[in-house]
Amino acid sequence: MLSMSETSLTSLWVYPFAYNSREKQLKDDHFQALVKNPFSRTHIFSARGTDFSSSFTSKAGHLLVNRSRNNQNIDYNVEILKFCEVGNLQKAMELLFQREKMGLDVRSYCSVLQLCAEHKSLDDGRKVHSIINRNGIEIGGVLGSKLVFMYVSCGDLIEGKRVFDKIENEKVFLWNLLMNEYAKIGNFKDSVHMYYRMLELGIEVNSYTFSCVLKCFAASGNVVEGEKVHAYMLKLGFGSYTTVVNSLITFYFKCGRIESGQKLFDEMRVRDVISWNSMISGYLASGLAERGIKVFTEMLILGVRVDLATVVSVLAACANIRNIWLSRAIHVYAVKAGFDMKMSFSNTLLDLYSKCGDMDGAVCVFENMEEKNIVSWTSMIAGYAREGLFHEAIELYREMRKKGINPDVFTVTSILHACACSGSLENGMEVHEYIIEKSMVSNLAVSNALMDMYAKCGNMENAESVFSQMTAKDIVSWNTMIGGYSKNCLANEALNLFTTMQLHARPDDVTVTCILPACASLAALDRGREIHGCILRNGLCSDRFVLNALVDMYVKCGALVIAKLLFDKIALKDLVSWTIMIAGYGMHGFGNEAIATFKEMRQAGIEPDEVSFISILYACSHSGLLNEGWKFFNIMRNEFYIEPNLEHYACMVDLLARAGRLSMAYKFIKSMPLEPDATIWGALLCGCRIYHDVNLAEKVAEHVFELAPENTRYYVLLANIYSEAEKWEEVKKLREKIGKRGLKKNPGCSWIEIKGKVYIFVSGDSAHPQAKNIRLLLRDLRKKMKEQGHSSKQKYALINADEMEKELALCGHSEKLAMAFGILNLPAGQTIRVTKNLRVCGDCHEMAKSISKVLERDIVLRDSNRFHHFKDGYCSCRGYW
Repeated sequence: MLSMSETSLTSLWVYPFAYNSREKQLKDDHFQALVKNPFSRTHIFSARGTDFSSSFTSKAGHLLVNRSRNNQNIDYNVEILKFCEVGNLQKAMELLFQREKMGLDVRSYCSVLQLCAEHKSLDDGRKVHSIINRNGIEIGGVLGSKLVFMYVSCGDLIEGKRVFDKIENEKVFLWNLLMNEYAKIGNFKDSVHMYYRMLELGIEVNSYTFSCVLKCFAASGNVVEGEKVHAYMLKLGFGSYTTVVNSLITFYFKCGRIESGQKLFDEMRVRDVISWNSMISGYLASGLAERGIKVFTEMLILGVRVDLATVVSVLAACANIRNIWLSRAIHVYAVKAGFDMKMSFSNTLLDLYSKCGDMDGAVCVFENMEEKNIVSWTSMIAGYAREGLFHEAIELYREMRKKGINPDVFTVTSILHACACSGSLENGMEVHEYIIEKSMVSNLAVSNALMDMYAKCGNMENAESVFSQMTAKDIVSWNTMIGGYSKNCLANEALNLFTTMQLHARPDDVTVTCILPACASLAALDRGREIHGCILRNGLCSDRFVLNALVDMYVKCGALVIAKLLFDKIALKDLVSWTIMIAGYGMHGFGNEAIATFKEMRQAGIEPDEVSFISILYACSHSGLLNEGWKFFNIMRNEFYIEPNLEHYACMVDLLARAGRLSMAYKFIKSMPLEPDATIWGALLCGCRIYHDVNLAEKVAEHVFELAPENTRYYVLLANIYSEAEKWEEVKKLREKIGKRGLKKNPGCSWIEIKGKVYIFVSGDSAHPQAKNIRLLLRDLRKKMKEQGHSSKQKYALINADEMEKELALCGHSEKLAMAFGILNLPAGQTIRVTKNLRVCGDCHEMAKSISKVLERDIVLRDSNRFHHFKDGYCSCRGYW
């Protein structure tokens, strides 16, 4: 018989730990029975054999081993839990690997998985999962949920979803977790799909479910489905949940249903700070910053507690409306509330002050920040660039690099903009090297900024290289390249790229405002009309910028009548609209019409600026309106208090010189408060040519050659003056001077557009397929000119030769070749439109007048100075060219 002490000891061996109270009670009852009747058949030690003692001894030894193993398991479980409690993932993992065969508790695995999630240690989490699988532990319940949580928290949403699909997932927490993660990465489709799947399976949704799905519908702009969720949540009684209503307010604002959001807010019985913040940020995002500030004011009056998010939103609203005074007041309030130590607040302040043009305030905030992050530096760089302080932006960028802070995408695009606007190609190329080093070229915004920088710095070769290497292009990419070609005088390349673009993307308003100047520079009227048709088809004709570009294109293509029709159709004309029309009249020699338009502009309440006055002075100059020109010059200074710049003075010198007031023009230049440039002296030199004043021309040429020694245009102009005076020795000296300096005259060329194709001619062009026919036509035309009493202006030949050689030289001028080609290839009666890159030759000018009379053909010739409309033997320039 066992003694009482032996029985008690045995009970301790068998059941050293009892976690479950019910199980412990059953075991205790059993031992009580054993103590009362140790030989009962019902107790666990009843023996069928006769040797009870040996049987008991064997059983007791076995129980002792089990007791030892179980005791070790419990010790390891406890140790693992202790390491998890103090956050020591490394030690917990080491212990887990050492005793993975010991049959550890599920609770230990769950604790380690929780720690992996907190440490974002995906590798350790996968190792734990592997141990669980090796030990054949069933993944479900709490363990399954913990695995899903670990994977999702560590960023492996795919594996988390795979585990989720294998377990019984009635828990709404897991559904919400996955929905939220899908929404975070912008996968709203899968997030919404999970919501619908929950409804199918009958999973009980909660407030977090509604908040998440409403965010998804807000982001995708799906108003209809969002309204269905609204109705369903009201049906389930969630209409009084503040968090849900806050999500609804945000949803309606993002979907443009501002009044619905306002109504929800007004009907809320209980509002928290998030409710107010939702309203402020909602109005801000909707472009209604003033209403957002009004909500903030109401918030203060009612004594609602303001948090950091409130202040940041309100400051952003102030930045949008450029209200610096209110911003400073809120700044003071925020400092008193203790928000000034928060980096997000300081960064918002930086952005605010820089957008309001208060860079001193921005610098003060920046320098007082104890900690600065990449947002802080980028805000300052962008602020400097925005204010035109490009050098300061570049220097700050260099300082940031020296401090070891790596620029991000926003920093890079901001500094590239500064380099682009300042023409700092070298600095821009350094930034490009950094972009390549950090593998940022694949970022669309970065590539677009790079192209813009190269284009604005005049390096279209590198811009093309970036463009060609882009795997994906958006409308900005195409527009940047087209605009770059246009601005860098590569009009043909711009037009070709525009054609290619239409195969890949639909042109927008920016595209057409970039391509129309290319048409204008080539005077490609047919291509311009095609683009006009594209504008009409794409519904872009209501955009004022597009209409202005169209008017400008028609003006510069010589179609002044069409330009005026379009101009009249612009409902709201701005200063640019009026200035384009005034300049257009001036280019075409219609000075009185330009003056009338200028007066009409002022009657419409539009105040002229510096550019407007340049246009009207130019128009007066090219129409010989001397008195009117002086009048506008004085109005500009005395009535509008605009100080004349070099361009205004150049117009006045040109006006005086064309009117024959050469001495007066010379004195005017000498009395200028600004140092005259080569353009101003060049305008007087042109006047000397018109009025054959060789002595003054030589005096003026000295100034011109000193200021622009590389510009061959002025050497040719002086050579023309000598040639017309038959001073051939002086012409020879000039030619030798040009040769010694290694200068090359800009070759003259002319072009004409026929059926959308541009044909280019250079002087003496004999390689053209129709060269023979062109030569014969010009010979016949010259004969008819002589018959009508018109002689060739051989003084424009610029060579000392006999009359025959001079005449042959003149016949080869590019504008004559282009006009003859037009006569041969255009239908009878159609206007011939020719463009020349230089000033039209005097002999060609006379021949165009004769052709217009002899052949009864209208000719529009655009040279580097202005337009010439030839009709019935007369030119619109009336000699002022």
